[in-house]
Order: sequence, then structure tokens, then C-alpha cells
Amino acid sequence: MKSKNWNEMKNMSRVELNEKLSELQDKIFRLRFRHLTVPVKNPLEIREIRKDIARIKTLIAQKKKTK
Repeated sequence: MKSKNWNEMKNMSRVELNEKLSELQDKIFRLRFRHLTVPVKNPLEIREIRKDIARIKTLIAQKKKTK
């Protein structure tokens, strides 16, 4: 994720962040499952999605502290 996307994510509401989180969790599930049967072309994509999930969870936790 680029810093531009990070700044966009900071401005998202908690509802939008939760929607994005569930979308990414679904995507990583499908990607991991597909990777077990047939190796994916870019396995680094799994790592990037995992990092994005962690970033979103961090933002959600920060927003909970402020409210």
C-alpha cells in the first residue's frame, strides 16, 4: 500500500474501514485457498494483503481510543 492510500484510509470512517477489512479478509482467504491448489503467480500479494489488514486494524483501534 502506498502512502497515498494510507492517507486516504486515515480519513475513512469506522464503518468504511470495517467494510474494507471484511473485503480484504475474504480476498486473502480465496487467495490462500487458490494458492494451495495451484501456486499463484505473485505470492507477494498475500503478504501485501496481510499488511493492509494489519494497517486497517490499527486504524480501527486508534479510532476506538479517540471516541
